[in-house]
Amino acid sequence: MDAFDWPVQRLAGSADVLGREPAFPSIAVVSVDQPLLVLGSTQPDDVVHDADGVPVTRRRSGGGAVLLEPGRVVWVDVAVPAAHRLWDGDVGRAFHWLGAVWTDAIGARARWHDGPLVRGPFSDLVCFAGLGPGEVTIDGRKVVGMSQRRTRAGALFQCAALVDWEPSRLAAMLDVGVAPLADIAVGLTPMTVADVETAFLAALADALAALVS
Repeated sequence: MDAFDWPVQRLAGSADVLGREPAFPSIAVVSVDQPLLVLGSTQPDDVVHDADGVPVTRRRSGGGAVLLEPGRVVWVDVAVPAAHRLWDGDVGRAFHWLGAVWTDAIGARARWHDGPLVRGPFSDLVCFAGLGPGEVTIDGRKVVGMSQRRTRAGALFQCAALVDWEPSRLAAMLDVGVAPLADIAVGLTPMTVADVETAFLAALADALAALVS
């Protein structure tokens, strides 16, 4: 199957969407019209101190919590079949190509992490408080978080790119201080959600096309 057979879906964020079983291969851009707190697949329910009326759901992949808010976060799922050339048997190294795509989309200041997982005091709780293989930073602050779920069918990569980082609401929901989270991440403003989505899909198309050129 070549690069141009990969369908791109645009989906409305909900528990059903983020927890669905994806098709392989596929690309899904998920948007929300109201806030949605997304927990990693293995996080216990009691990590949420007070959701403040915001719906809480789970994604199929692991990692820490992400607060999706309209205009502030771009969420993209990329499902790679196990037989595809982008598949990598090494779980950490499997993120590298996708980190390179995000870096190309964001621009020259972005760097993807070519190393092992780096933990922080809140990394088990908040996605952007740690740094994993392939994840992207700008000037040392995280801007794209990624998690992965692997099955016999393939690998599902779930990506969150920050357009704006303002952690006070997330911190209150998880009962952690705002100060430790303030400088761990950075947004892509003045890029908008639409700008980031367009740039990522273009960079991904280029990467996939390169495989069959």
